Amino acid sequence: MEEKCPHCECCGKKKERSPEEYRRLINRLNRISGQINGIKKMVEESAYCVDILVQSSAVSAALNSFNKELLGEHIRTCVADNIREGNDDVIDELVHTLQKLMR
Repeated sequence: MEEKCPHCECCGKKKERSPEEYRRLINRLNRISGQINGIKKMVEESAYCVDILVQSSAVSAALNSFNKELLGEHIRTCVADNIREGNDDVIDELVHTLQKLMR
C-alpha cells in the first residue's frame, strides 16, 4: 500500500500561475489528451500493436516534458520563495517529490 502524500491538495496548498504559465501547461495537457484519445481510437479500430506502442511512447515523452516544465517552474518559484522565507521544509518536500518521480 502506497503511503499517502502529506503534500496533496487536501492540505490546502495552492499555486498562483501566471496566465502564460497556465496557457502553456493547459496547451500541453490538451495535446496529451488528444494523443490519448488517438490511442484509444487505434485500439478500438484494431490498429497494429507496434503502431499503438509508438504512439504510447510519444505520450510518455510528452508527459515527461510536461513534468520537466512543471518541476522547473516549481523549483524556480515555490521552492525558491519558501527558502528565501526561511522555510527549509520545502527541500524535504522536493526530495520526496523527486524520489516519487524517479520510480
